[in-house]
Amino acid sequence: MPRPSVAELRPVVHPAGVKDRVSGEHWGGRLYMREISLRITRLLVTTKVTPNQLTYLMTLSGVLAAPALLIPGIWGAVLGVVAVQGYLLLDCVDGEVARWKKQFSLSGVYLDRVGAYLCDAAVLVGFGLRAADLWGGGRIDWLWAFLGTLAALGAILIKAETDLVGVARHQAGLPQVKDAAATPRSSGMALARRAAAALKFHRLVLGIEASLLILVLAVVDHVRGDLYFSRLGVAVLAGIALLQTLLHLVSILASSRLK
Repeated sequence: MPRPSVAELRPVVHPAGVKDRVSGEHWGGRLYMREISLRITRLLVTTKVTPNQLTYLMTLSGVLAAPALLIPGIWGAVLGVVAVQGYLLLDCVDGEVARWKKQFSLSGVYLDRVGAYLCDAAVLVGFGLRAADLWGGGRIDWLWAFLGTLAALGAILIKAETDLVGVARHQAGLPQVKDAAATPRSSGMALARRAAAALKFHRLVLGIEASLLILVLAVVDHVRGDLYFSRLGVAVLAGIALLQTLLHLVSILASSRLK
């Protein structure tokens, strides 16, 4: 089978709306990763590699962020970013290969969601263990590991709250929810939701954004010679995750998503 050109691939694997999905496309995908993934997809569509196999690799890459972050110093943070960027790349490629080969499955959708859960959790747990200073030679402060795990739990719950809307609607025999239904019925709640969306502080507990923050904090800590800013970052992310878990739940209940 001849290898398709990028021009042939693009309209098939990047159909109208793929890059414009409100909740389904990461800004990194729109900004740069979709152009990189297109070249990788071109190499893979003529092979026997399946979309689900790529999703397994995607999940593995995201999970590897946790042990990468345990490496002290800047290089551990750099490897964490590389692992998460590998996750993002494969998250783009698996769907593109599926569209070209027309290999769609419910298991693929399910595995993709599991991968997203695990990547976010791995980054935040790894960050907490990094801040606990496992290899520093001194006393390990497990408080930071606990806070990192708490942040990971919050990040997972936020995703679960969104996914459970679909579960509840399916069990009630209702169609898939539309984006417009996410707007709270109360004008005050709607204004608060728009303000939170504009600030985008909640995105810091997502694996991709968190890994970039961790790298910045690692550089600052390297200059200082301690873990002060990493530990501050773990505490802030734990607070954001817990607050966002509550606010997201209230937002869902106040919207039309369950109507």
